[in-house]
Amino acid sequence: MLRRSLLLSVLVLSGLLAGQAPAVAASATSYRVIVHHQVKGARISREALSSIFLKQAPKWNDGSAILPVDQSVRSQVRRSFSGDVLMQGIPEVQIYWQRRMSRGVTPPPVKATDDDVVAYVASTPGAIGYVSSTALLPESVRPVELAD
Repeated sequence: MLRRSLLLSVLVLSGLLAGQAPAVAASATSYRVIVHHQVKGARISREALSSIFLKQAPKWNDGSAILPVDQSVRSQVRRSFSGDVLMQGIPEVQIYWQRRMSRGVTPPPVKATDDDVVAYVASTPGAIGYVSSTALLPESVRPVELAD
């Protein structure tokens, strides 16, 4: 953790010295979290979101099942989301899921594109996913704001 913090500090400092915004800041706006239109609430914390996508929080406040959906491991959107919300790179998340699967816990389904994630969330009550910040959203899904 200390090594990651030091590396992050060096990257931020390098970006500032070069007169550019640091790369870390860009990841915060490169995706949007979306939910099925029946899911209540307009904001969610990164901590709660992480728990949902690591399947540590199985139910919404109303008791209904939370059904997260991931993007492809090759997706830049997933890379941004994993780093920003899960605080891990994709390889670390894959190791996490290998361990959990050995105990019978299945990872969220994976969809190849923003359109596939939108379709899944739109047709699945309780679903939550993330898409690129430019993805078009139908009325059957809605974005939620990150609270922190």
